[in-house]
Amino acid sequence: MAGPTRNLPFSVLIICLVSIRGLCLVPTPPRGTGSPPLSSYLDDYDDYEDTVAPTAPVEGSPKPGDRQRCDYEPCRDDQTPCDALSRSTGCLCPGFTLYTEQPDPPKLTSVSRNGSRVVVQWCAPYSHVITYMVTVGGQLRGVFGESQRRGSLDEIAVEEEVCMVAMNEAGSSDRSCMRYRPEENRPPLTAWLIGGAGGLLLILLVAAMLWRHGRQDKQEDGHV
Repeated sequence: MAGPTRNLPFSVLIICLVSIRGLCLVPTPPRGTGSPPLSSYLDDYDDYEDTVAPTAPVEGSPKPGDRQRCDYEPCRDDQTPCDALSRSTGCLCPGFTLYTEQPDPPKLTSVSRNGSRVVVQWCAPYSHVITYMVTVGGQLRGVFGESQRRGSLDEIAVEEEVCMVAMNEAGSSDRSCMRYRPEENRPPLTAWLIGGAGGLLLILLVAAMLWRHGRQDKQEDGHV
């Protein structure tokens, strides 16, 4: 009966260590049985912990080397913000600055007329942006959301300076500016060609009339 009695404390200790409550009483082994001290049981348990295999990664989770660049185009209108794409798909955003840093300036690409309105188009910076602000001649004329890349303004004067900034929690970016020079204010080449042809035709017509009139005068003089 000595064997089971000596093994009893170790069995009880293992049960205590893996129990949820972690509270139990370890019976004291009888004197003279030669039972090893309690520290030896703890050493055995530490050895047991070291042999447990690490938990395997969750199946389907992307590995760092498998992550792709986000389908993000900074000049596309109604573009989903890249940080939202990254959160939803695990893709990588190309070199974005954080919301704790002032954004880089957007790139103003065109200021053109569309009917009675003026359309402004731009490309977003690789930064965290909350909103875009457009000024004309230093006066605020438009506020646009983070996903927008184009917006319309009321009529503005030719050669006015149109500027845009990006803003986030940390502040605003530097300005990106252009002069408003609508294409319809520049005479197209076809207009010049039509006007030149009309002028030439008028000159030829006048010359023909003068030549005809001179010929008639000579004929009348010959008959006298």
